[in-house]
Amino acid sequence: MPRRRLLTAAERGHLLALPETDDALIRHYTLSEADLAVIGQRRGDHNRLGFAVQLCYLRYPGIALPAETEPPTRLLAFVSQQLTVEADIWPQYAQRQETRREHLMELQAWLGLSPFSGADYQRFMEPITELAQQTDRGLVLAEALVERLRQHGVIIPSVAVLERVCSEALTRGTRLIYEALTAPLTEAHRQAFERLLSIRHETTQSTLAWLRQSSGPPRPKHILVHLERLQTVQELALPAGLEYTVHQNRLLKLAREGGQMTAQHLRDLEATRRSATLTATLLDARATLIDETIDLHDRYMGSLFSKAKRTHAERFQRSGKAINDKVRLYSRIGRALLEAKETGANPFTAIESILPWTAFSESIAEAEQLSQSENFDYLALLGSRFNGLRRYTPTLLNTLKLKAAPAARELLAAVDVLRAMNDRQARKVPDDAPTGFCP
Repeated sequence: MPRRRLLTAAERGHLLALPETDDALIRHYTLSEADLAVIGQRRGDHNRLGFAVQLCYLRYPGIALPAETEPPTRLLAFVSQQLTVEADIWPQYAQRQETRREHLMELQAWLGLSPFSGADYQRFMEPITELAQQTDRGLVLAEALVERLRQHGVIIPSVAVLERVCSEALTRGTRLIYEALTAPLTEAHRQAFERLLSIRHETTQSTLAWLRQSSGPPRPKHILVHLERLQTVQELALPAGLEYTVHQNRLLKLAREGGQMTAQHLRDLEATRRSATLTATLLDARATLIDETIDLHDRYMGSLFSKAKRTHAERFQRSGKAINDKVRLYSRIGRALLEAKETGANPFTAIESILPWTAFSESIAEAEQLSQSENFDYLALLGSRFNGLRRYTPTLLNTLKLKAAPAARELLAAVDVLRAMNDRQARKVPDDAPTGFCP
């Protein structure tokens, strides 16, 4: 099977492409007085043009003029204009391979360049391998290699050679990533990984597939299941800080690859690669489960608040006519009492002139039922939802490892109080519990 190419056809064409715009031609191929002096030492216009074109190729993109290559028309026109020669004399130079080789050797010596060698292959392998531990994009690796060759005065070899260097560097970098992720693992971790790939009890899916399942709607039972998944990952006790041993780009890429593989596919991988892939997948799964669990809790709390607001508004709407009737009744009673005061009449008689005393007493009881709390707030209705929260919040607080910035330390202390209450199964909040964070 042929080796998979690291670069696409478009990327290979782009890597060592000659400038196409006028600005780029001027920037790279404007000949200095020293250039013109060296070029002028050649005999014949065609030799001067050919020598100058080879000089341009070595300057940028940094390659030797390929044999039997016709330079772009724009390049020939731009160089010939500076030399005050005709561009159409190029074929006279192109026919003499020996002259081209001699000119190339002279230019290498004058520019201080050296051809790419086996020693260069090994010399540049290490920095590209380091870069390969950060990204697996072939074009990024190849461009970095080309730039290093230019900086060190090495003539850039063919794209095939560049691709071979980058492919080997990527292989080495990937191997180093596998080693960094697996070196801290114990035999217990590896055995646990094997269990992740086995079928869960009384199900038809592996534990790893179960860990990847979506969270579902924001309900207590779904939050509990997601917390169980998170606890399963936490019980693996992966070494602390393992996610920082490799670059995040490669870690996420490896995690995505693992997320697309079935348990059977993972079993078929070589042992080190399998352990590294599972490690990256589990690190990503742990972060995802934490984020999704918090999101589920936020959405569930939001639904509780929405329901409380809606219930509060519906109740107020249903009692609106009765409240309006009571306001009108007490307005009439108040007006009668004011008139009684002005005339010196008996106030009780004034009330009875509006409605019988017994009916007045009953209206007061009805008004008390219609009246809301002093704050007239929907928050009092949240208490009826406590049982739903109680189903999962103790597990939530025990599973999540919460930290706080200095401004939120008191809130974190309140969380610790709730944890202690859950452990003691206490129902009463201590009198000294922190409350400064409450509005």
